[in-house]
Amino acid sequence: MRFKICCSFLLLIITTFLCYETIAQPELYPSCSNDNYTKNSTYQQNLNTLLSTLTSNTEITYGFYNFSYGKGNNKVYAIGLCRGDVNPNDCRRYLNNSRVLLTQNCPNQKEAIIWTDNCMLRYSNRSIFGLMESKPELFAWNALNVTKVGKYNKVLLGNLLYDLKTEAASGDYMKKYAVGNVTGNITGSNFRDIYSLMQCTPDMSSLECNECLEQAIDSLPSEFESSIGARVMKPSCNIRYESYLFYALPVHPPPPHTPASTNHSSSQEKEHTSRTGIIIAIPVVIVVLVLCFICIYLRLRVKKPRDDTKIPSEDDDEATTFESLQFNFDTIRVATNDFCDSNKLGQGGFGAVYQGRLSNGQVIAVKRLSINSGQGDLEFKNEVRLVAKLQHRNLVRLLGFTVEGRERLLVYEFVPNKSLDYFIFDPTKKAQLDWEKRYKIIQGITRGVLYLHEDSRLRIIHRDLKASNILLDGDMNAKIADFGMARLILVDQTQANTSRIVGTYGYMAPEYVMHGEFSVKSDVFGFGVLVLEIISGQKNSSTRHGENSEDLLSFAWRSWREETAANIIDPLLYNSSRNEIMRCIHIGLLCVQDNVAKRPTMATIALMLSSSYSLTLPIPAEPAFFMDSRVRSFPEMRLWEENSSKSTIKSVNEASFTEPYPR
Repeated sequence: MRFKICCSFLLLIITTFLCYETIAQPELYPSCSNDNYTKNSTYQQNLNTLLSTLTSNTEITYGFYNFSYGKGNNKVYAIGLCRGDVNPNDCRRYLNNSRVLLTQNCPNQKEAIIWTDNCMLRYSNRSIFGLMESKPELFAWNALNVTKVGKYNKVLLGNLLYDLKTEAASGDYMKKYAVGNVTGNITGSNFRDIYSLMQCTPDMSSLECNECLEQAIDSLPSEFESSIGARVMKPSCNIRYESYLFYALPVHPPPPHTPASTNHSSSQEKEHTSRTGIIIAIPVVIVVLVLCFICIYLRLRVKKPRDDTKIPSEDDDEATTFESLQFNFDTIRVATNDFCDSNKLGQGGFGAVYQGRLSNGQVIAVKRLSINSGQGDLEFKNEVRLVAKLQHRNLVRLLGFTVEGRERLLVYEFVPNKSLDYFIFDPTKKAQLDWEKRYKIIQGITRGVLYLHEDSRLRIIHRDLKASNILLDGDMNAKIADFGMARLILVDQTQANTSRIVGTYGYMAPEYVMHGEFSVKSDVFGFGVLVLEIISGQKNSSTRHGENSEDLLSFAWRSWREETAANIIDPLLYNSSRNEIMRCIHIGLLCVQDNVAKRPTMATIALMLSSSYSLTLPIPAEPAFFMDSRVRSFPEMRLWEENSSKSTIKSVNEASFTEPYPR
């Protein structure tokens, strides 16, 4: 009884204080496309699955979410963005509310978006990650008008909006968000303060964010000029300004912008001070009352909660998950029969790989890294923590790791059918790979690299795509390997430079070999080489046609130019779908073009493969022939070796590295 009385009393007090100053209730701003999906279709099922797991698929510590689900034309992409001052728990709640509201307002649209006061949620049947989009665009405005419109807008636009635009665009991959206010009266005007907020989705680059916000400012309709507040909502950014404080102040708020006119009367200063005091006092009083309510509630409880009933925090979950990845060295030693040679699956520059079996019967693959890798324990563990979060059916799954003394072990799922090069370059075994299996392998590699580039929390650049790093499971599905040694670059970028060139000649893009410049297009180049190898059944370093021998890219380009591209095809595939094979040759040549800008993205490649012949492909330009000419400029860099008895491709410094950077 006393508890109910306390609740009612607290609710009455809070309602009284909140009503002291009238602030608009949260509004909904949905926008739906005209393209509808069929009820109970695969697309709707994928959409429901994606939205129902909205906040559990990935962390939203920084208020940003992007994920996809499904495949082909039924794949769904979703982005969620919470306002920069919203904490993670509230963000989850707001996004969960928005997914319900979005499906209610847009019941069967393939693409839709909804804005609320606290978050934005959108989904689409096309890839929307990393794209700056300004449409659809919605506007909202405050019904109250301001006097001295010219001076008001001069202060607003000149002193505040453009400053905040620059500040928001300079944010990093975690948050692009800025708030600020202008304080003080303009003589003859009825406004005292202006509070403004600007935000971009953090997958935008600084230039894209700046462009989006500038478009938003420029697009403010002329009829808003006299309004005391307004909002512009775009898929990639939003701005808002009001005459009241509508966002939570940061822990260390920046000093307010002060307009040029500061000659105010003492009565105006007192009035402003009084108003500011009220604004500050309201949340303080509410917090005090809530604390009192908590104290009363705890005193009224008969039992106190035991320590072991405490719900673990996200940090606790993170620590627990990381601890579960650690294997005891003796456990792995026993599982591999003390790293017996009979259990060795392969040997590379990184070290040896062994097959093992855990006590529960699970078969594993253990990569025993070279002791010369040069990594410290902390760096190694941080990289494992990062890669363990990458989960996709076309990536080899990392199960855990071991660090003991100088030993560093990576424990992976066991993939039974070895690597692609074991089959595709063997005159006898490649007969097991008909065109249907080879096409499925190409599609699997595409999906895996697309996940690394766009759908994972970080944008991962593999840098060592090659046939020996494509493993095949029992059903001949492709699984990309050797993306495990990740290094985090804490900047927002789409291209980077390095002085440490790692990878394998023949698969490496020319701009990377010559200048150390790598990007997602570097992986596209390696993918293109892989596609041509899969189709021809020959290595990129040497291709035989009759008595002639030349590198694969030169041979493929010459054959394409002379309209004899059928010469590229493995004779074992002559009775297969010729049109489909020729389209894949076309895609492969587009990927290995010398001009980085002309190479397609993995998202475009996926579309090319899935759209069959409905999508016209551009004409490829001449590829980069660095195997027979440019390599000679770097005689001191031995990035690949070939033994006469077995083919072993090595990476520099005895390790294969991946370069990820946050989106």
